[in-house]
This record gives sequence, structure tokens and C-alpha cells, in this order.
Amino acid sequence: MSKRKVGGVLKLFISKSGTSQRFEKSEIVLDALGVLEDKFYNKNVQRSVLIASMDSYELIQKYGIEMPFGYLGENILLDYNPYDLEIGTQLKIGEAILEISQNCTICNHLAVLDVKIPTLLKDDRGIFAQVIKEGEIKEGDSVYLV
Repeated sequence: MSKRKVGGVLKLFISKSGTSQRFEKSEIVLDALGVLEDKFYNKNVQRSVLIASMDSYELIQKYGIEMPFGYLGENILLDYNPYDLEIGTQLKIGEAILEISQNCTICNHLAVLDVKIPTLLKDDRGIFAQVIKEGEIKEGDSVYLV
């Protein structure tokens, strides 16, 4: 399996049932059903992991909007922008291998912080991936195109 390093993991998050709050983690564990401890675990394997790029936060910041990390609902925040990768592209992050399954659509809840966010991030909120190889991902891990 050939691979090329493209970036790194900046932050990791999970959502917990009963709250809209995001919890930052130093590591997350993934299996075939998604991110363990996340409220979306075992809900839809095609959408089991949400990956976002720092580019999304920088885009919003250019418009004077301060948006906290994790606000996009991501599990993994990268210093690499994977949004243009084709469906089926695989990424190795830490011990895990993830396969891009679909683009993430904009949710209206993003407008709570600022009404402009859904429009500004129309095509730049993130991508969903499914777990191909389970494993642990840690903050600071490298990201490789497989």
C-alpha cells in the first residue's frame, strides 16, 4: 500500500447524547461503526466520521466571525483540506484507515452563531468518511493519502 503524507490532525472531538456540546479529546478510537463514545456511533456507517479542514475556520474568520473549533460538528480537524477528494479515496490517520463516503451538507443550526455561516460554508463544511480499518487516532497524528 503506497501512501503520501498530506497533513496532520489538529483537534479531535466527540458529541455526547443529550447535549449539543462538543467535547475535545486527545485521542479517539474508531471501529467499523464509527467513533466510540460519540452520539452518532452506529447510526450510519457512511456518515460515521466527520472530517473538517482548518480552511473552513479560516474562511469564516475572514468575515470577522469567531467560530470555536468543533462548531462544524467534526470529529477530526485537519491542517489539510480534503474536500475535493473523490468519493472512495482513503486516508490513513493514526492507526485507522478512513474512506471518503460523501460531502457534508450544511445544517441550519450553524446559523445560530451567525446567519452568514451556512452560505459561506456551503461547499466547505467537511466530508464524511466510513471506517475501513479500525484504530486509534491521536492529536498530532499524520494524515496520508492511501
